[in-house]
Amino acid sequence: MDDTAQAQHGYIHQKDDYLKRLRRIEGQARGLQRMVEEEKYCIDILTQVSAMTKALQSVALGLLEEHLSHCVAQAAQAGGAEADEKIREASDAIARLVRS
Repeated sequence: MDDTAQAQHGYIHQKDDYLKRLRRIEGQARGLQRMVEEEKYCIDILTQVSAMTKALQSVALGLLEEHLSHCVAQAAQAGGAEADEKIREASDAIARLVRS
């Protein structure tokens, strides 16, 4: 495997999909700002915050799945300290997602 192939991350084959979803979330954030500027009803704003939170969680879970099936799986096959590190990273990421 050459350096370019090793440097690619697991999500690279869905990069355009992730970018599209993140741009949509960016639009949601701008919409939330407008709602606050226009002093919209609290519950309406909270509903949009919830939708944006779910969208971000969906992106995070997709990236986590890609990381586990690509980066962690490859490191596990190689074994050793790299495998231990990738598993620790994944565990830490999962813990952060659960706490958020």
